[in-house]
Amino acid sequence: MKFDTNKTALLIIDLQNDNLIKGGKFENSGAVEHAKKQNVVGNIKAIAEKAREVGIPVFHNHFVVEKGAKGIGNRAPIFRAIAETGSIVRGTWGAAPVEGVEPKEGDFVIEKSTMSAFNGTQLDTLLRGLGIETIIVTGVWTNMAVEHTCRDGADHGYNVVIATDGTSTISEEWQEAALNYAMNNIATKMTTVEIVSNM
Repeated sequence: MKFDTNKTALLIIDLQNDNLIKGGKFENSGAVEHAKKQNVVGNIKAIAEKAREVGIPVFHNHFVVEKGAKGIGNRAPIFRAIAETGSIVRGTWGAAPVEGVEPKEGDFVIEKSTMSAFNGTQLDTLLRGLGIETIIVTGVWTNMAVEHTCRDGADHGYNVVIATDGTSTISEEWQEAALNYAMNNIATKMTTVEIVSNM
């Protein structure tokens, strides 16, 4: 699959310290170990660098919680867990982008308080304004935020590509469930090498 650089965008989902870095709020979930096993930071960095080189727009989607978890703690269990752990709070180290994959000049940064990068954000409007038809999805929480974004992307009419080694979650079991069951017939699966070589 060769990407049309004029009609393709890269999405980087929730690549923030609390989600996958040692010392983050979710360190004990298994997320740190799985991210390392996947080399998710290095792989996403490689994809993003190539995307910028060939003119593919890069979108960073950050989950941000206001101090005191206002408006989030009374929702689904996943959001209650975020509130209870005091994670990804605006202005904290945990909410900051991971070192090495921070937004660069010309990138887009979108904030959300939902799993999907599309819900309650300007993402769809911006993608359509740029003439995008294909989205390459990378990031963390493959079975949650990444999967929801892929599903919404497909529903919005985009061709969705997921980076199999540019995504991570809490374990290989959850990763496989997301990639090989939940997203069958939703997204095209490609490795970092395959994505970069086809840009």
